[in-house]
Amino acid sequence: MGAEALIVFFLAGVVLVAGGNFISNLLSHKSDNLQKREPYESGMTTIGPTWVQFKVGYYLFAILFLIFDIEMAFLIPWAVVYQTVGVVALVEILIFLLILGAGLLYAWKKEH
Repeated sequence: MGAEALIVFFLAGVVLVAGGNFISNLLSHKSDNLQKREPYESGMTTIGPTWVQFKVGYYLFAILFLIFDIEMAFLIPWAVVYQTVGVVALVEILIFLLILGAGLLYAWKKEH
């Protein structure tokens, strides 16, 4: 695959994204209702302070989900081609798993 193909793919991506946004803005329903500009779609006024600090546990749970979601995204294709790529891929995936394990250990220590 040459540089020309890479440029074509890049330009196609830019055109498709820009075109989709343009068509979406062109066809979407516009509303001048002042309630739509409120922070909540329901238009109701908030009760109490709107800036509430969440426990760090919620963020850590999200980080753990992302860690293991990414792990599956890399491990499944690796497992399919494992026998053809050899020992180098085994070492690379072990390094990857060590990094993920360090992330898990960090989150575990942070929560407890």
